[in-house]
Amino acid sequence: MKLTGAQILLKCLEKENVDVMFGFPGGAVIDIYDEIPKSSVEHILVRHEQGAIHAADGYARATGQVGVCLVTSGPGATNTVTGIATAYADSIPVVIITGQVPRALIGNDAFQEVDTVGITRPCTKHNYLVQDISELQSVLKQAFYLARSGRPGPVLVDLPKDVQQQLIEFDYPEDVSMRSYKPTKKPHIGQVRKVVKLLKNAKKPLFYTGGGVITSGSHEELTWLGKELNIPVTSTLMGLGAFPGDDDLFLGMLGMHGAYAANMAVNNCDLLLAVGARFDDRVTGKVDTFAPNATIVHIDVDPTSIQKNVSVHVPLVADCKSALAALKKETEATLGDFDWAESYGDWVEQVKGWAKEHPLTYIDDGEDIKPQYVVEKIYEITKGDAIIATEVGQNQMWAAQFYKYTKPNTLLTSGGLGTMGYGFPAALGAQRAFPDKLVIDIAGDGSIQMCIQEMMTAVCNKLPVKIVILNNGFLGMVRQWQELFYEKNYCSTCMDAQPDFVKLAEAYGAVGYRVTEKDKVESTLREAFAVDKPVIVDVRVTKEENVYPMVPAGASLTEMLLV
Repeated sequence: MKLTGAQILLKCLEKENVDVMFGFPGGAVIDIYDEIPKSSVEHILVRHEQGAIHAADGYARATGQVGVCLVTSGPGATNTVTGIATAYADSIPVVIITGQVPRALIGNDAFQEVDTVGITRPCTKHNYLVQDISELQSVLKQAFYLARSGRPGPVLVDLPKDVQQQLIEFDYPEDVSMRSYKPTKKPHIGQVRKVVKLLKNAKKPLFYTGGGVITSGSHEELTWLGKELNIPVTSTLMGLGAFPGDDDLFLGMLGMHGAYAANMAVNNCDLLLAVGARFDDRVTGKVDTFAPNATIVHIDVDPTSIQKNVSVHVPLVADCKSALAALKKETEATLGDFDWAESYGDWVEQVKGWAKEHPLTYIDDGEDIKPQYVVEKIYEITKGDAIIATEVGQNQMWAAQFYKYTKPNTLLTSGGLGTMGYGFPAALGAQRAFPDKLVIDIAGDGSIQMCIQEMMTAVCNKLPVKIVILNNGFLGMVRQWQELFYEKNYCSTCMDAQPDFVKLAEAYGAVGYRVTEKDKVESTLREAFAVDKPVIVDVRVTKEENVYPMVPAGASLTEMLLV
């Protein structure tokens, strides 16, 4: 029996084991929406298309599966661009289905027509304009394959309205082969053995891990190597949770707002093993002074990331899981005749000394509510057993510094693009994936207003996400830079004019709390986390608190501003 393009789209999603998609209807996708009630794929109606792409992204990060969103043509598609760029920057597997005007109208400035493929080409892994119904099934198969394989990323499928109405037999491909796309999965064994040799000769090795460890599911291999070989581990923001954050060998995050011990370890190590990380500017500081004494090994599935920002001595192009598994196998064979713990013992003690000398800390005057204190209390209450989403800015950095991530896929944050408004809809995607998990969005009073309309999505779909606003009445991170580098010229960063967040929560049918006294923080958080509804907790924190350590832009990692 022949099916329409709209019906085939939903059948293909079912074949890809998609159980939910996030979207917003419109004229160019009305045929698809007409078929959704007959499909097993659940549709969650958001209140803005940016919410749809961020929710799909959060679902993907929390589950490791491909997230899906569906929007209409023109403004529906353009409203997803920020979210697509967010997923692209962080290598998150998302498939975006956009409606398009009928083929005969493309290029004629039709109502709600834009060149979606052209607009999104720079921020997608790949994109397609489906020109005929005969292409649809193979295009969708390729889209999901591309999104999840190699270095993952967003893939967009632009589907004209008349193609949705064409008829064809359903025959979804069982597998896919693309001549021009063959990502390298397995490592070259010669390169792996080079790394083992370097490890044996090293005195001060250090793992520097990124989001690729989490994306590839190689956290177990990393944890084994770190613990068995007695090698300290530092992480990018995107890599938090890949190695247990409460382990003595974990130094915390490195980079601009990284821990003192982590940055000092990078500066003094003689062997740096970079795994699934891309040496971005917030990590390296001044590139010329980054890891000056180290032989650098770079493990990454994307060959274009290697030698891109930093010169690498031993490149290892492979999926992180395969590469670390091979490294584990090669080092396991040496456990009987090589004492790894003894070999690196002095180095580990030196690194621990740095951590004791300058731990992550803040000045607590006993009266004001410090934002770091709030994050610490969230960790104490949850014992690390929660999914944390963040917005972008100071709230994001404090969530990275003062919450210990012991498992992968438990921190959802926009690392590469730094998208304000990301955290709340991403949390909704995670909550849909794990309805029995506590999901918390640690937010700022500026960022939370970017996508606050999704509170209606949360209420309507019974997604009990908890929003904890670290409300300092400023766009805090920009204000911090203005304080430190622009003589406190606080231009356009004061956010004193803001809604009553408690009343706002109640207006949406959610629950609101406000905390103004330090001794009420813990009890209010406990009460809020126990409520089986979406909640906003508005915590009035110190207004001009800064994130430390801080490496000024262009400085080396050792030039840290400390508390």
